[in-house]
Amino acid sequence: MADGRSRRREDTRQRLFVAAVELIAEQGFSATTVDDIAARAGVAKGTVYYNFESKTVLFEELLRHGIGLLTAEFRAAVAGLPPREALAALVRAELEYIRRYRAFAQLLLSEMWRTNREWQQTLRLLRGEAIEVIAETVRAGVASGDLPADLDVRMASSALFGVGLVVAVDWLVFQPERPIEEVQEALLGIVRRVAQT
Repeated sequence: MADGRSRRREDTRQRLFVAAVELIAEQGFSATTVDDIAARAGVAKGTVYYNFESKTVLFEELLRHGIGLLTAEFRAAVAGLPPREALAALVRAELEYIRRYRAFAQLLLSEMWRTNREWQQTLRLLRGEAIEVIAETVRAGVASGDLPADLDVRMASSALFGVGLVVAVDWLVFQPERPIEEVQEALLGIVRRVAQT
């Protein structure tokens, strides 16, 4: 019985996350109300407050959930791969994640520019965790000689994360008919050229 109840609660939380992401991506955080989220998720307003004490807590948990998924996908993508292949796998994982969670990616992209939000510290920490997976791969590439010895690992890792995010959103908004393999190859081409300079 407890398993069924916890599974239902997790399903409800997932519906609330999806509804909140879609609405906030469409109309912004301030314009999105708890009533809107409840209606989009198909639940009573009280259900939102039962699962999250406020809209801000819901949003912070949403960031944890979304970036946590991305970080886990990064880790799974690079597992056991040599650096050069791992970089390609990271690019592919980010593109696939953003294609699957497009509204969250748009939301993340817009929130990274806002520094006055209550959850900015949480966002910074979570972003750092995702970028650290990239940094581990870049460090391994420097150590193996696949990447230049003088490469600024932290900056290169942040750049790869950010470029992947912007390119993926641009692809999905302006060139959605373009195959993911083409986008991946173009992005890797840019990364390789930068690494050679």
